[in-house]
Formats: sequence, structure tokens, C-alpha cells
Amino acid sequence: MHPIALIPHYNHGGTLAAVTAALRALDLPVLIVDDGSSAADLAAAQALATGNPAVHLLARAKNGGKGAAVKDGIRWAAAHGYSHALQVDADGQHDLADVARFLAAGRTNPQALVCGRPAYGDDAPKSRLYGRKITNFWLWVNTGSRAIHDGMCGYRLYPVASTAALLQRHRCGDRMDFDIEILVHHYRHGTPLVWLDTHVRYQADGISHFHLWRDNLRISAMHARLFFSGILWRLQKLWHKA
Repeated sequence: MHPIALIPHYNHGGTLAAVTAALRALDLPVLIVDDGSSAADLAAAQALATGNPAVHLLARAKNGGKGAAVKDGIRWAAAHGYSHALQVDADGQHDLADVARFLAAGRTNPQALVCGRPAYGDDAPKSRLYGRKITNFWLWVNTGSRAIHDGMCGYRLYPVASTAALLQRHRCGDRMDFDIEILVHHYRHGTPLVWLDTHVRYQADGISHFHLWRDNLRISAMHARLFFSGILWRLQKLWHKA
């Protein structure tokens, strides 16, 4: 097992250093994928990577979305020989005390996608909680299973080789729809899913790049794509059973 932490970063220069330091304290190499941040926030990422061979920076020329950044990071990790990529948000929402649990689960199940199942406190916005319930309903519709406990938590340990192969085979969204869509493709292709409960924090002064109407419309369109592609997927399953 040769893991790396993957941080998609867009204008979170104020929290990026602390997240990176916590991951490095666990002896994890770090890849920061800057998604067209402002000059100041890009400079913060560059400062972390300068002179530190264990912190890498992949800078995208313009903002393309969280999904685009993660996809570029997965491809980079595959090209550089990493077996697993631990996706962590740059804003400090994720409980990094659980990193060891994610890595242990990956060692026990090296082919699995290890997913965070979020436990929310009172600071979680109600709109986000309701949106998750709707998404989880459509995940049940589009997979015919309740094996996916949460589709939107980006705290995950990806098996790099199989994820890179799926990205070659399937078109996945570039923004907040990515986390959901890649998870469904992993499920449909038989990737084992391992779920770990983890606390998620919402800071009062935190910066969110989730746009309520635009991203929900994008996610709705993604669910529609998965619904129609799921018809073919189910027919193929029936054909193989016949």
C-alpha cells in the first residue's frame, strides 16, 4: 500500500496549512490540486510545497470544479505510482483523527473504496441535510440497493488504479456531482464499499463552494443520467444471469 492524501483546493488558503500539517504529521505525502484559486490562495499552496518533497502541488490554470480537481489528482497519483488516494477537504471539515482508520481499512481491503459516513452536529445546515436525504433516495433508485449509505461525503480512500480506469470508461461530473457519480460507478462495477462513521464540522465562518440552486440542478441532471444508464446496467445484469 502506497497512499497519498489528495486535497482539492479552491480559495481555502486560511485552512490549507493546518490540514496539510495534520496529514504530514501522520507521515502521509500530500498532493494539493489547486483549482484556479486567487493569487493569494495559490501562493499559500505554493508556499506549502516549496522545499518540501512530501508536499506536491498540481495547479490548474482555471477553476473547473471540485470533481475536475479530484479527477486530475487521481490521474496524477496513478502516474506517480500511488496505490490509494485519501480525499480530504481543504476547509477543515473532516475529522483527521480518523485518517488512521481509513488507512487501516484500506490495508485490510485493498480493492475497496473506503467511504466516510458523516455524523453531523447541530452546526450542519438544514438545507444540506435535506439535500442528502433526496440524494440518498435517488442512489437507492439508481443502484437498487442501500449499500451506499451517503453519496456526498468527500472523505474517502480511493483505490487509485480502479478509479482511474473508471474515469477513462465513464464521463463523470466536474463539480459537486462528482462525489456521487463516481461512487455509483464503483458500485456498479463491483468495487467493495467499506463505510466508516466520521464526524463532520461546519464552521460558522467557513467558506462553502456549494451553490444551492446551481449545484442541486447539476446533481439532479446527474441522477437523471444515472437513471437511464442504470436501465442498461440492469439489463446487462439480467443477461449475465440468464
